[in-house]
Amino acid sequence: MNRLCTICARAGSKGVKDKNVREVLGRPLIAHTILQAKAANIFQQIVVSSDSDYILGIAGKWGADLLIKRPQELAADDVGKLPVIKHSLETVEKITKIKYELIVDLDVTSPLRELKDIRNVVEMMENKLPTNVVSAAPARRSPYFNLVEINEHCKVVLSKPMEKELLRRQDSPSCFDLNASVYAFSRETLLNNLPLINSGTLLYEMPSERSFDIDTELDLEIVKLLMKKKETMQNG
Repeated sequence: MNRLCTICARAGSKGVKDKNVREVLGRPLIAHTILQAKAANIFQQIVVSSDSDYILGIAGKWGADLLIKRPQELAADDVGKLPVIKHSLETVEKITKIKYELIVDLDVTSPLRELKDIRNVVEMMENKLPTNVVSAAPARRSPYFNLVEINEHCKVVLSKPMEKELLRRQDSPSCFDLNASVYAFSRETLLNNLPLINSGTLLYEMPSERSFDIDTELDLEIVKLLMKKKETMQNG
C-alpha cells in the first residue's frame, strides 16, 4: 500500500505569529514534524503544502520530499484543512504518477506525538479499513457535566443536559478532544469530500501530555517545556 504523508503549514497565523517556523529546541517548529515523518519510515512521500515560499524553503532544508505551493484560494482563513490535504494528494499523484491509498496528515502545531502514534494510526487504517482515523485525548471538560453555554434566553445551561442530573464528572459519557496530531484518510474519503467525522470514522486515543495543539503563546511555552523535559529524560 502506498502511503503519503502531508504536512500543511499556512503562513499568517493569528494566535501565534509565524508559529510554523518559530524556534523550538533549536529547530523551526515544522522541522520536528518533518523529522518525525521521516523517522517513522513508512511513507513513500512526505509533502509540505504552504502558501509561503519561506516556509517551503525551510521544509526543503529539513528533508521534505515534495514542496507544494498552495493556491491562494486554499490559503484563506475560512478554508478548512481537508481541501488542502486533497489538493496535496492530487498534486503529488500528478507529479509522481503513483496512486496513494493511504494519506496521513501530521499537524505542525502538535509536535508532542511519538513515532508509535503515527504507526498505530496507520495500523488501524490498514487493519480495520475505516474511512479515516482521528487522534484525540480525553476531554478536559464534559458537555454533560461542566461545559456550559448561553441559551437564547441568556441563561447558563449545560451544553448536553441529561434526563438525570449528574453529580460526578466520572459518571458522564466519555468525551474526547480532537488534538490535530495524527489524522489518516483513505484515498476515496478525500476524493469524495467526506466530512472529517463521518459514519466510518475511528478514534485513536492519545494521552493528554502528548496532545497539546499550539494555538496561543501559552500553548507554545507549554510545548517547549514538555519537549525539553522529554529530551532531558531521553539523554539521561
